[in-house]
Amino acid sequence: MFFGTYTPKLDEKGRLFLPAKFRDQLTEGLVVTRGQERCLTVWAMEDFQAMTNRLREAPVTNKGARDYVRMLFAAASQEVPDKQGRISIPGSLREYASLTKDVVVIGSMNRIEIWDPTAWTTYSEEQESKFSDLSEEIFPGF
Repeated sequence: MFFGTYTPKLDEKGRLFLPAKFRDQLTEGLVVTRGQERCLTVWAMEDFQAMTNRLREAPVTNKGARDYVRMLFAAASQEVPDKQGRISIPGSLREYASLTKDVVVIGSMNRIEIWDPTAWTTYSEEQESKFSDLSEEIFPGF
């Protein structure tokens, strides 16, 4: 499980130091790809494979499924962290998420998200007011 918020920096080659708390779960490899709301999503290889298996069940006649698979896989990059815990973020993905030097890395249960700091601040401020309402909707009576 991934949780917490971290603020590492991209180096001049577009590499990101993964937060130390995340590294053990990603040593076997990972996939970084487009996420929603213009962030990047990082999946442990095992979780990406599980998601892939679910996507295979979607009928190819479903346009939404085709569109989602295309967008997800066309941008995907398979990475293995180096000995220092760095991964490369391809230029096209850095551009998609407007990433420069400063980034915000958040744990999001079974995945990691990488955000531009301004985009993350804007998003989290917008969601803060909805947070308590969402908890009742997602976990009624909890």
